[in-house]
Amino acid sequence: MSLVLDAVTLTYPDGDGRLTALDDVSLVVPAGTLTAVVGPSGSGKSSLLAVAATLVTPDRGRVVVAGTDTGPLTPATRAELRREHIGIVFQQPNLLPSLTAAEQLQVMAHLSGRTPKAVRGRALELLGAVGLADLAHRRPHQLSGGQRQRVNIARALMNEPSVLLVDEPTSALDQERGATVMDLLAGLTEERGTATVLVTHDRTHLARADRTVTVHDGRLTEPVETG
Repeated sequence: MSLVLDAVTLTYPDGDGRLTALDDVSLVVPAGTLTAVVGPSGSGKSSLLAVAATLVTPDRGRVVVAGTDTGPLTPATRAELRREHIGIVFQQPNLLPSLTAAEQLQVMAHLSGRTPKAVRGRALELLGAVGLADLAHRRPHQLSGGQRQRVNIARALMNEPSVLLVDEPTSALDQERGATVMDLLAGLTEERGTATVLVTHDRTHLARADRTVTVHDGRLTEPVETG
């Protein structure tokens, strides 16, 4: 299933007028591909991610997630769609300090109505997929920054999302760990068939993306070369 943004315009109140955050943006992200979104601060990258996550409703245009037009949905059904079809990797992992790596993932399944015990096997499988099989019992303070980010990624995949949205995953990592995280995201995208959008300021690792687009003043420009 793909992610589709079709002629999306988003504005915010700004004094007596409106500030345009996204201006007639269209983007198709097929399943199993990773699209990187770059651009300067304030260009609209975060707004694009928020609209794709259905956290913000655009003024105009359509957002289609896993074949569902999200426009007509109620807030409750939109929240259900997010739980079932959208995984979000936040810039900061925000892991719960009292929980182990495995428990961080199990909590996500619990929010969808499944018992933590019933999904422990999947939590361990995902931690293995991100290279943390031997660290499932550790709590956040016992993990490095790169390891915490990998738990963050595994947690976002816990409910088998169709769409994976990633916000600045390498911002707090050095170049080597950043490259490892980008390799991991690209591999998981292909392996698990997610439509992945990655917002980043860091152009160092863009070669791992299938496509790179630039947002400037709320408009999407032509792809830039990554290789």
